[in-house]
Amino acid sequence: MSLSFSQARQRFRYLIAQPTLDLAAAALCPAQEFYPELDPDACCRQLDDLAAAISPNISTYPLKTIQAINQYLYTELGFSGNQIDYYDPDNSYLNRVLERRLGIPITLALVYLEVSQRLGFPLVGVGMPGHFLVCPTIEDMEVYIDPFNQGEVLFEPDCQAIFQRLYGVNAAWSSTYLAPIPTKALLARLLNNLKLIYLNRRDLSNTLIFLDYLLLLFPNEPSNSRDRGLVHYQLQNLLAARSDLETYLAYSPSAPDRDQILQLIDNITDNL
Repeated sequence: MSLSFSQARQRFRYLIAQPTLDLAAAALCPAQEFYPELDPDACCRQLDDLAAAISPNISTYPLKTIQAINQYLYTELGFSGNQIDYYDPDNSYLNRVLERRLGIPITLALVYLEVSQRLGFPLVGVGMPGHFLVCPTIEDMEVYIDPFNQGEVLFEPDCQAIFQRLYGVNAAWSSTYLAPIPTKALLARLLNNLKLIYLNRRDLSNTLIFLDYLLLLFPNEPSNSRDRGLVHYQLQNLLAARSDLETYLAYSPSAPDRDQILQLIDNITDNL
């Protein structure tokens, strides 16, 4: 199994280096760590099939196209947001979302983006804190789509209401929360969700897998180097821990936790 793990990461490294990132293929790489029999091409064909079924019903009117996508995905196929077990890791693995037709905002958004791309209907991801959305890239069409809630069409006040439901009525809203995010940032948010799910379960070995992916995606992100170093330390991988913690301080020489990290590096060195 460890061979397939390394192959999945090698494929991920290859995909993220391409001029245009194949989001679905990249999202399937970490899933292969847990489902080694997963066939990424078969999953991509499922997305092709979803788009092919919707294609006869799309329109030159964007709202009618959204309606056609929603009708097929949610009404006919029963895709839905997992309200009951939100933190089930399967909600974050694209293959399982396609199999179970169940997911969280970001993975249902991923399905929506991939299907719309195949239909020639341009959408982008919107990384609103706490609740991922998508929106059309059509000029002067400022609407947002909530793939977690049956593809509901929203305006900015609706998005603000969702945000304040999540964070409290006094939480400060900013229109910048509705800015489109780059594909790599979407992928990072998906990986980060999985990292936190396993970290909260105290499953350090699997937390480490997602820190590896995050550092492949953004090698110069200091907090991930620090976090991976701390996980390595808890797993008693002392050389790897020291290397990551030293990298963290090299990128963040004035980090607020600098003294604690230096002390930890000294402790590790004493125990090697």
